[in-house]
Amino acid sequence: MVFGQVVIGPAGSGKTTYCNGMSQFLQLIGRKVAVINLDPANDALPYECAINIEELIKLSDVMSVHNLGPNGALVYCMDYLEKNIDWLESKLAPLIKDHYFLFDFPGQAELFFLHSNAKTVINTLIKNLNLRLTAVYLVDSHLCCDPGNYIAALLLSLSTMVHLEMPHINVLSKIDLIQKFGELAFNLEYYTDVEDLSYLQQHLDQDPRSAKYRKLTKELCNVIEGFNLVNFSTLDIQDRVSVGNLVKLIDKSNGYVFTGADSSAVEFSKIAAGPLDWDYYRTLAVQEKYIEEKEEKKEVEEKEMDE
Repeated sequence: MVFGQVVIGPAGSGKTTYCNGMSQFLQLIGRKVAVINLDPANDALPYECAINIEELIKLSDVMSVHNLGPNGALVYCMDYLEKNIDWLESKLAPLIKDHYFLFDFPGQAELFFLHSNAKTVINTLIKNLNLRLTAVYLVDSHLCCDPGNYIAALLLSLSTMVHLEMPHINVLSKIDLIQKFGELAFNLEYYTDVEDLSYLQQHLDQDPRSAKYRKLTKELCNVIEGFNLVNFSTLDIQDRVSVGNLVKLIDKSNGYVFTGADSSAVEFSKIAAGPLDWDYYRTLAVQEKYIEEKEEKKEVEEKEMDE
């Protein structure tokens, strides 16, 4: 069995940066990592790419030959990859024996909840190559600062989970930057655990632009709460502890922790099998580090200015 991650999420959520940081971390703990770029629009890769979709098809060529915009061209590229999946399988075959895979997918959201091409590609690889993959869905944490954007992110996360039907972890990325975009209305735990969304509706009602969509917002929140599937982990890709905690969660979801992998990785993964205060490390520790410390620093600066 071969293990890996399918890295997805809206454009700008930090997928390429995630693949770069995650590959470095996994190599440090003893895993051989192969990063596969399946985003034809990604022409500035910060990581060493084992397989690049541009060897098969280029977004610029599709746009010029078929007179398509970037969104239509991305759908075309995924359709082309689906029909030429044997090309990707042949590229992966030499790496299967001893590599851990990171698949860097495009940031076009509809590819993962509306179209079937990306899902077919993933399922074909799982079936033909016996892969054990976890979808890591990145959401920019600054969306939590706006109730409307947060609800939209929840709906998109839920749609993707239901569509892909595979082990899935939602991640609030760039958590270290969360307060640069405004203060949170509630504690971080409220957003990671997706608690009673009626409180957010009250905030939305205060905005005259959102008030007229009150009934629609309420029904969307009911759908999200009805499925009761969405929650979030947090990530600062530059923080080794933050990345490590996420890796433990991913290892549990795809079964890596229970396999006989190389010794250094097994020793690391044994931590994931043991008890861990996830509520603290997932929310409270992050709250203390990135939110409360900044609030205290802000208070100190204000006092200094007053003096």
